[in-house]
Amino acid sequence: MSNATDTDINELGYEAARDELVSVVKILEQGGLDLDASLSLWERGEALAKRCEEHLAGARARVEKALAEADE
Repeated sequence: MSNATDTDINELGYEAARDELVSVVKILEQGGLDLDASLSLWERGEALAKRCEEHLAGARARVEKALAEADE
């Protein structure tokens, strides 16, 4: 695994997490990894997807708050 896959996911911004997730998906789609490597990569992909969802939820909350304040 590369240094990018050693990065703490909680430290990644949305774009970095999304880009790494795209890379993980491409690697998994190519196949050729042994079962342990595939499972490890899949687990990282799941964690990256969750991190992206967290960023999007935060952005959504900020937009909703701004819209609510604008309506007042």
